[in-house]
Amino acid sequence: MKKQVHSICAYCGTGCGVRIEVENNRILRIEGDPDHPVNFGRLCSKGRELHHTVHTDDRLLYPQMRSSREANFTRTNWDTALTSATEGFARIIKESGPDAVAFYVSGQLLTEGYYLYNKLMKGFIGSNNIDTNSRLCMASVTEGYKRAFGVDAPPACYEDIDLAGSLFLLGANPAYAHPIIFRRMEAAKEANPDMRVVVVDPRRTDSCSIADMHLAIKPGTDIPLLQAMFNVLMWEEMLDVDYIEQHTSGFEKLLERTRDMTPRKAADICGVSAANIVQAAHWFGEGPSVSCWTMGLNQSTSGTDKNNAVINLHLATGQIGKPGCGPFSLTGQPNAMGGREVGGAATMLAAHRNPANPAHRAEVANYWGVDTISETPGLTATELFKALEEKKVKAVWIVGTNPVVSLPNAGRAEMALRNAELVVVSDIYHPTDTTQFADILLPAAGWSEKDGTVTNSERRIAHIQQAVEPSGECWPDWKIVSEFAIKLGCQLDQDWSKAFSYDSAEAVFNEHRELTRGTDIDITGLSYDLLDKQGPQQWPYPEGAKQGTPRLYTDGQFYTQDRKAHFIDITYRPVAEATDADYPLSLTSGRIRDQWHTMTKTGQVPQLMQHDPVPKLTMHPDDAKARNLSEDELVRVSSRRGHLILPVQISLDIRAGVLFLPMHWGSMTAKAGRTNTLTQVVVDPISKEPEFKHTAVQVEAYAPAWRGVMLMVGKQLQLGREMIEGYSYGTVACIGRDYPVTWVEMACYKPLVADKIENLDRLLERDSTQESLQFTDHKHGIHKRAWLDDGRLVAVRWVGDDWNEAEWLRKLMLEGRDVSELRPYLLAPGGPVRKIDAKGKIICACQNVGELELKAAIKEGAASIAALKSCTMAGTGCGSCVPEMKRLLPA
Repeated sequence: MKKQVHSICAYCGTGCGVRIEVENNRILRIEGDPDHPVNFGRLCSKGRELHHTVHTDDRLLYPQMRSSREANFTRTNWDTALTSATEGFARIIKESGPDAVAFYVSGQLLTEGYYLYNKLMKGFIGSNNIDTNSRLCMASVTEGYKRAFGVDAPPACYEDIDLAGSLFLLGANPAYAHPIIFRRMEAAKEANPDMRVVVVDPRRTDSCSIADMHLAIKPGTDIPLLQAMFNVLMWEEMLDVDYIEQHTSGFEKLLERTRDMTPRKAADICGVSAANIVQAAHWFGEGPSVSCWTMGLNQSTSGTDKNNAVINLHLATGQIGKPGCGPFSLTGQPNAMGGREVGGAATMLAAHRNPANPAHRAEVANYWGVDTISETPGLTATELFKALEEKKVKAVWIVGTNPVVSLPNAGRAEMALRNAELVVVSDIYHPTDTTQFADILLPAAGWSEKDGTVTNSERRIAHIQQAVEPSGECWPDWKIVSEFAIKLGCQLDQDWSKAFSYDSAEAVFNEHRELTRGTDIDITGLSYDLLDKQGPQQWPYPEGAKQGTPRLYTDGQFYTQDRKAHFIDITYRPVAEATDADYPLSLTSGRIRDQWHTMTKTGQVPQLMQHDPVPKLTMHPDDAKARNLSEDELVRVSSRRGHLILPVQISLDIRAGVLFLPMHWGSMTAKAGRTNTLTQVVVDPISKEPEFKHTAVQVEAYAPAWRGVMLMVGKQLQLGREMIEGYSYGTVACIGRDYPVTWVEMACYKPLVADKIENLDRLLERDSTQESLQFTDHKHGIHKRAWLDDGRLVAVRWVGDDWNEAEWLRKLMLEGRDVSELRPYLLAPGGPVRKIDAKGKIICACQNVGELELKAAIKEGAASIAALKSCTMAGTGCGSCVPEMKRLLPA
């Protein structure tokens, strides 16, 4: 029997509603929920394919353990796995104290699981050593809001985007990172052509497709820009003096600092036009203005100051708590906000309480029924892994995150886990770069398999209904931590069963809800039943309320001691690692359109790998020319911590002297392609968020002895990973829709010898009876072979010659066509590549439309986005590809 279940997309913090159609415990399809107040039925490319992440080849389906890190994992049961894990934690706690253990959790958790991990560590184990991967993305926002408003409470909502007169995107590319919010921005701009959009970013991203101005500043120079805008507003008398006097403090001190940062001085620092800074300031002051930002501001050694520099502008112009304006950080993960609510980090306490405040600690301790909450500060993410590396922390439980890819200087993260006495990992997938370092694996229920709540960027809490039974022996996180806690209590001669005996996620939510009573985040008026009947609601929603709260601080009252918002005096600090003669280029990193985090989810979906199957280093033509580099040539990118080998992509969309590299790939999917091999462990002194957005690097040509491509029909990622082992460069991706193909790129500085070729052939050849074609030219290092099965191309080895010509063979495989008549051409130099219409790079993942198809349509007369949609269907799905389609149209 079919049923329809309401849920929330499990990717970014936008919080899009989805409807899941289920039959016989299988998801048949998903669609955007047209009644949901966030997305009104729209979904991005990732959200449309979300159901493909549930039943995958690499799902972790049952608990596993191993006797040593060198041994293989073996299947076990929950009781044995939890007993072993709690015995290890208990032994270390008894021997070295509670601060010798730690949890590292994730914004992927539902609020209920997040709450219990925090309760167990801080309330019962007795340490504050629980941090979250949100430390890597949202910590600077949290501290910025707290410094200005007294609490971590974003004031604006999505509706303000619709009502804005000016929109500022600062270090944010919502076209890729928050596509549905960007659709809203596009619609607002279309509805109000007078709206001004300013994008501040070293790159010309797809978000610039709606921009009236692009300020391509140098990395790390946001503060001079914002201070200069403040300077202009001051001299042009565009400040709201009444608001400043009645509702703020600290203005005079800030004024002294800002007077010195003139537009001309800022222009010299930032590398942009002084006139444009003045114009941007005017647009901001005329308002109403909404400022949206993400990692470009946050991931910096002055990330907190950058947040406050934005907030200062809004306070100075009185643009807060009113429709169409406000400082609005866009949350990175689906429940990073929920994690902030429950205090799920080392520097937080439940319900927005402060762990440094004795009264707050006493309130929480009393509620949980424990004697005290430790006053010793907990270890933040980078501090935690340093302590593991130094063997000060001996056991860690990693939950739903992949720090071996995501942490800065990731090689040190590997060393930290090697040095740990005990590593427990709860995850949905295995293997990942991190699970390879685990001693015990605990299988967690994934999206659609569990019940609970999440909170999005605009403080909107939604109830996620379970759609299907958990795969295999997977448990929801709240159950895993509850059972772990009860067993750990027994190991420590404590009875914690009363504190952790829950019969549902709802029981956990109700406990969390009561702890918010009387706080700024009060949600005592919410329940699962109300959320199901009335839909997602914005906090605060206290008992007796009739609706949520779209905007905060509408009365000019804040949660500081003097009830006023605080201006923060800021001193500009350059990036932590200056470029020099040895490392003259600035590397920044970020997301690409169809991928998410470290690709443990999206990397399993062939449809999402079509747009960008391989990580590439984006470089300005001037920098490429200076190094005599050409498009797609392999380069060696080096920092003071390590090096990568990648193909280069030459583009005018990035400023000279700056490079861009996607952050998604780890060593399992890109040999020598993990971005955080290069980055340094240097953090904001207030938020402790790392500086990911600038690394000093050098780039030089990498001339391998050979370069090649291997193709295999079907999804064979593990086989591809085996292929790239031992080679200097290698990437693995499964791409396509109806006939997926595993694409493996490889290169090495050593010549390809006969035994290596034979090994590759053994991996590629499924059946010795398959027809095989071969072409070898030892003199020129060309080794090509193709395997056919009943006329269909099923595998290819293409080494040497022009490896790009293997592209047309991939097209034949993706189409699943009979290639019998093409036998004479399959391995021939050049082949009939230009005789077969090719799609080129896939632009529209939803409709599988390529760049060459779009260019052909334009050549035939499709001169607008509407015309391109009509004749190719591109852009008619999620719409994420529309900015890229615009670029193809004649100016």
